[in-house]
Amino acid sequence: MRQRVAEMGLGLWFHPAITIWRRELRSAEPDSEPQVIARGDMLHCDFGIVYLGFCTDTQHNAYVLLPGETDAPAGLKAGLGAANRLQDLVIQFARTGATGNAALAAALAQARREGLGPSVYCHPIGYHGHGAGPLIGMVDYQNGVPGRGDYIFWPDTWHSIELNVLHPVKEWDNQPVRFALEEDAALLPSGWDWIDGRQTQFYLIR
Repeated sequence: MRQRVAEMGLGLWFHPAITIWRRELRSAEPDSEPQVIARGDMLHCDFGIVYLGFCTDTQHNAYVLLPGETDAPAGLKAGLGAANRLQDLVIQFARTGATGNAALAAALAQARREGLGPSVYCHPIGYHGHGAGPLIGMVDYQNGVPGRGDYIFWPDTWHSIELNVLHPVKEWDNQPVRFALEEDAALLPSGWDWIDGRQTQFYLIR
């Protein structure tokens, strides 16, 4: 991935990091002892490049098929769907003129009513990592962010919709798995628009 960025003449904000989720155990964090990817693993990738002068920020997920499988298990697909639902709620409440803290409180309240197990930590995209503007939560600030969480949203701005849900996977004996997604989106006068779509299906590794 780093080589491909170089070949395309793009900048690199931070190197790709891979986290492995598998039945009965979660891998160590990406920077610790190396792990071996195995069939049946769910892989999560966090990657940031510089494109059109902006430090973009994306998290996607893949699944390594077991012998005989043609798709990810239903429980993993349900978890990804729950993360997509949390995305919907965040952009529903992050309206022009609203504050980041107001959007956070409303999105989390509705997500909890729906049983999603949410965590939201969105940030603006700018000329450096985590650009200037309103935050919708931080990893360790799920009750609001002092200062930057009180900034309001303006149209024609670019944001990273970054979040996760903790979802039990039935095929893994209801083991809780964290499904993290991050997509860049523009807040336009007409509403939100994903810059390049969003992940709704696993990348399948055969």
